[in-house]
Amino acid sequence: MIVGTAGHIDHGKTALLKALTGQQGDRRREERERGITIDLGYAYADLGDGSLTGFIDVPGHERFVHNMLAGASGIDCMLLVVAADDGVMPQTREHLAIVELLGIRRALVALTKIDRVEPARVEEVRQQIEALLQPGPLAGSTIFPVSAIEGLGIEALRQALLDQAAHIDARSDSGYFRLAIDRAFSVTGAGVVVTGTAFAGRVQVGDELTLSPLGRRVRVRGLHAQNREANEAHAGQRVALNLAGERLAVEQINRGDWLLSPALQGATRRIDIEFTLLASEARALKHWTPVHIHLGAQDVTGRIALLEGEFVAPGGQVHAQLQLNAPLHAVHGDRVVLRDQSAQRTLGGGRVLDPFAPPRNRHRQARLAQLRALAGETLEEVLPQLLPSAVNGVEPTHLERQFNRPRLTWQLPESAVEISTRQGTRLFERPYWEHLAQSLIPALQRFHEEQPDELGPDRDRLRRYALPELERPVFIALLEQALAEGTVHASGPWLHLPEHRVRLSDEEEGLKARLWPLLETGGYNPPWVRDMAKELSIGEDQLRHLLRKLARLGALQQVVKDLFYTEATTRELASLLIEIEREAGMIRATTFRDRIGLGRKRSIQLLEHFDRIGLTRRFGNERKIRADSALAVEAELR
Repeated sequence: MIVGTAGHIDHGKTALLKALTGQQGDRRREERERGITIDLGYAYADLGDGSLTGFIDVPGHERFVHNMLAGASGIDCMLLVVAADDGVMPQTREHLAIVELLGIRRALVALTKIDRVEPARVEEVRQQIEALLQPGPLAGSTIFPVSAIEGLGIEALRQALLDQAAHIDARSDSGYFRLAIDRAFSVTGAGVVVTGTAFAGRVQVGDELTLSPLGRRVRVRGLHAQNREANEAHAGQRVALNLAGERLAVEQINRGDWLLSPALQGATRRIDIEFTLLASEARALKHWTPVHIHLGAQDVTGRIALLEGEFVAPGGQVHAQLQLNAPLHAVHGDRVVLRDQSAQRTLGGGRVLDPFAPPRNRHRQARLAQLRALAGETLEEVLPQLLPSAVNGVEPTHLERQFNRPRLTWQLPESAVEISTRQGTRLFERPYWEHLAQSLIPALQRFHEEQPDELGPDRDRLRRYALPELERPVFIALLEQALAEGTVHASGPWLHLPEHRVRLSDEEEGLKARLWPLLETGGYNPPWVRDMAKELSIGEDQLRHLLRKLARLGALQQVVKDLFYTEATTRELASLLIEIEREAGMIRATTFRDRIGLGRKRSIQLLEHFDRIGLTRRFGNERKIRADSALAVEAELR
């Protein structure tokens, strides 16, 4: 168990911990000289059950609340300290508000310095404390009158802490390892050491981890858990890790950094949260207010964008997006605390819903529906609610990172279906996916009615026409399923219903028989429309109309205006490009020009055509074959 103190300055937090543990908390010279705690202090003690309890002593001065926040996020039980002579003070209230915002639901109260006051004053302060706790989730917490100097009540408080330890739920270690760094220092002969609270997972000596947000890989050379040397540590423990890494220096690591399993790497600058403004605030909070954001041991600045209105009233709760000025690590369910721009006052806080919030469309009802679905505590609770509002499905890898839940530890709900796309797997609600598949049929029917002279649209045109809201990889997966099931047919690049045909009239068939030899004889250099019209003694418009119709039927491809290549010739050129890339590793215009024996202008026209139809992708003056191109796949099969 990890116990953290909270309370106003000079209420005896450090002295109380010394009485409980026998260890001095303020170890810094300036702390001893000034008689106040400035930064976090740490102690470990066996309270009587044979295991070590970790104690975090936090500063009580208002100027050091940021230090208090760095240590408070990892504690299991709060020890609220209120002096009998002063009673409840401003930092008592602020520390309590922070503890409640952090979701800490176990607390004991130490009513200190009872040796300095009369019994009537002790009872008066007890009533103050009860009134303070009554409106919140820690109402009814046991209050222990104590004197650290005379030892009064210390044993009863120690026994209560042992009882709390027996009922603390162990933090889940099924996720990937993550530790919030609150100290980094160098030890002679050992090197860099970091300490912090393990939020999730397990770590062993020899493990490879990532420092976030730096993204540097490090190796665990040695570790201590709860102040004892160990080979393994797990969630809920105070951990010290001796790290090794190429040119790793302690100056590169700051309080607030994270030590993570590589699977969790991915810092963010946008976080969607469920935000509550403290009821004690004097005025409403405006949209786009600058704030300090505290998460784990990290403190970054940014702004809060309200997603439901321009203001939130004191005590109100809204969905909001935090836009950060520095990268931050978070997972679903993490607690954040917001303070004002000058870091003088705690405004409120909340729970992380999506650590990778979208930059656009954040106010739309569909996005708000997703955030309401993300309000659940666990992935199993959230996923069935999330899928119906996921227009483009949900990526399992995103869920793993968002919830810190490896894929092997969770099962899909019965209503879900797993769809493979060219950019990875997506999860959909089964009825919604079936609806998408069925919607292709009426869309194609409408297209055929509106364009009876065309065989059908190509893939991208059908997506824009039928399901523009779908991302291209999702639409391609949907279309490939329809093609495999036979509900949609493809003739070359054109998509159509199985029964739909575009037929040439008898006159057009006769004209096609006359012009086709000209196109085939031309090979890589077919004649232009004007030259064929002159050769066949027909009007250019009549010939152009037929050539475009043949292109829609998949027999020809139009490279530029009035220049058409047969489908067979196009495929020969595609195979040639694939061969050039296989030999040289890339495609250059000069190489292609020399291989087809035509001028540079025509070569560029052909290369740009292959860019447009998706066979190649241009990188400066070079090109590469797109692995997902249908032409490339067909060429490889041949």
